[in-house]
Amino acid sequence: MPIVEFDQVSRIYRSGEHELRALDRVSFTLDEGKFVVILGPSGAGKSTLLNLLGGLDSPSEGKITVAGRDISTLNDNELADYRAATVGFVFQFYNLIPTLTVYENVSLVSEIAPRALDAREMIAKVGLEDHMHNFPAELSGGEQQRLSIARALAKNPKILLCDEPTGALDSETGVMVLKLLLGMAKEAGKTVVIVTHNQNISKMADTVIRVKNGKIRSVEEQANPLSANEVDW
Repeated sequence: MPIVEFDQVSRIYRSGEHELRALDRVSFTLDEGKFVVILGPSGAGKSTLLNLLGGLDSPSEGKITVAGRDISTLNDNELADYRAATVGFVFQFYNLIPTLTVYENVSLVSEIAPRALDAREMIAKVGLEDHMHNFPAELSGGEQQRLSIARALAKNPKILLCDEPTGALDSETGVMVLKLLLGMAKEAGKTVVIVTHNQNISKMADTVIRVKNGKIRSVEEQANPLSANEVDW
């Protein structure tokens, strides 16, 4: 069942008479509970697409529907509510609060998300239960990324949006993080969307969307995606 629909969506930036189409009349649908990879080179429009889906930006043209709701014309307050209730974010550089412990970084979500899950359970899910009272600086890069995933999951989002989530990690730790994200789609029924330029990650996806120069070049459904262990890293 589709949870996301982009219908002729464009994002245009203007400076004087100059016009840049970061996304140009993009259309696609994403099904619920799928592991989706948006693939393309730097500057292709991947992050713009993710920002629109995440409610961090609004389209210049077209319509975006998420979980049956048109988010294209929401005002700033409505977009904030949408982000709090519907999407979780995982970034390349973690965006953790350095002065808060592991537990505090995750439990903070309960103040903004209406359906927040138990922080301790989410921390245990990513294997950090022994680090509950550590600060981010006391964790490895892979542990910090797992903490950011726990924080995103604690919001109980319908969609998990990941911008180059393994970009700052070594291959072994990256595979561990990808297994965790894949499990969210397969076992928890979350729609997981990863933006990356890493071709290997696309081999694990149910759906691969290839973006170039602000346009969708292809949307591929993969009947038998590989597991993280089967990919040659």
